[in-house]
Amino acid sequence: MDSTTWNCLPTEMKLTVVNLLEYEDVKSMSKVNRDAYYLSLPAIFKTVQLSSFEALQRFLDAVPRIYYQHIIELDLSTQATGCLPAGSHPRTDAVVSLLSGCSRLQNLSLKLDGSLANHVIPTFSQLPHLKQLSINNCAAEEETPLSERLVVSMATSLPALEQLTLDRISRSVLHAPELIGAYPYVPLVTGDDDIPNHARLGSDLSLPSLLRIASLRKLTIRETHLGDPRWLTVSAACRLEVLDLGSCPHESEDANSLFIERIMSTIGPSVDEASLSTVIADESFAKSAATPLKRLRKLHISPFFPVDSVVDTMSNLSGSPIESVSVRCFEDDVVDVCSAVEDFLSLRVERGASFYRNLARVHVNVAHGNTSHAPAKDAPQRARAARRLQELCMDLQLESVICGTPASPACCPSEIPADWR
Repeated sequence: MDSTTWNCLPTEMKLTVVNLLEYEDVKSMSKVNRDAYYLSLPAIFKTVQLSSFEALQRFLDAVPRIYYQHIIELDLSTQATGCLPAGSHPRTDAVVSLLSGCSRLQNLSLKLDGSLANHVIPTFSQLPHLKQLSINNCAAEEETPLSERLVVSMATSLPALEQLTLDRISRSVLHAPELIGAYPYVPLVTGDDDIPNHARLGSDLSLPSLLRIASLRKLTIRETHLGDPRWLTVSAACRLEVLDLGSCPHESEDANSLFIERIMSTIGPSVDEASLSTVIADESFAKSAATPLKRLRKLHISPFFPVDSVVDTMSNLSGSPIESVSVRCFEDDVVDVCSAVEDFLSLRVERGASFYRNLARVHVNVAHGNTSHAPAKDAPQRARAARRLQELCMDLQLESVICGTPASPACCPSEIPADWR
């Protein structure tokens, strides 16, 4: 296409072409002339990653504010590598300065070095298109906790929020006085009583109030204390479809199981997909008439799930119409996990057609990014365990992807369906 033909195209068509280009090609195009530069701006700023507080400062100093409107996805960290500038709340001020200009933002990931000041809250009500929010406290919880009250106020201020992920959020003394001085020790936030009342929630800014976000469809909470009894009584306004709840590192396995079962009993009826890292011990989940997970079709088991409890938990979830089971494990656990899944499938045969009658797919895979200490000499044993499970699935006419180890996989990653990964 010559320049004359290109110049005759309508702007909308030019933008469509630019959006199909690789990022490096877009950058090259932006240097052709002034018109090409302005055409390239939406693609250049569509996804922005700022890996430190210093990177955030450089962005604010170098990028004209009018360009913030092009940001659709923002990955932002407030962790500083050097000394913070003067001011009462330099991190919060910088975050507010950027977010207040991101009028089209849809996906926001915040990696926070502790808490932000309260004046960040109104900024979230100015993000009408934000659908995905992730908040992770990257600091030591005991030293710089991130209050549940602040996080709930931020999340519930978003009018279109659909997916929420929270990591290492700390309970507030205002909502968890029973944890003061209790054993085991759970870090608590004090001094957060100055967070303003929410327009809809009032002063009830505890974690269970997240269920009052009507648009919420996916909720992930990890490494956070989930023992608030209000999970049982909150009036849920959302219909959650995906639920991923992790364990609190400060609580026992039994306590974590109780907390998660309690949450599931409240919001389980609408859940289609769930991820577990704790045992489900309540046998009422095994009864189709009594289980709160009446729509659960996809079950994911995390690498941190206790291997010895796989069969019992799977059995206790038999009241749900589960079609797909996905188990991720560390390389060291491949043999034990494959054996546990074999035991479960053997139990399915013994119990007859009514037990997991809808099961159609089984997936076992090694967790990505794991620094394995599994001995290389055990690789053949891991491969045999994976192959044996694969053959059992074939005998039972189940679709399966059983991966052994990165060195000797029983499958190619490309064989794994996208919705199983």
